[in-house]
Amino acid sequence: MYTLLSQIARFLPSATRVAPIHGVAHSLMERAEAGAGRNPHQAQELRDAARAYLSVIR
Repeated sequence: MYTLLSQIARFLPSATRVAPIHGVAHSLMERAEAGAGRNPHQAQELRDAARAYLSVIR
């Protein structure tokens, strides 16, 4: 029974793989989204920074 449950759990999305809602990357993406209309270049830089942050912590 334990083997079956462990195999099923492997296919479920893991909460550890998801960035926290109030984390650094989430904050950067929100700022990028908010400022995209005014300064698209800066918005892209913020998105790149969020991706870089996530690649470092994962």
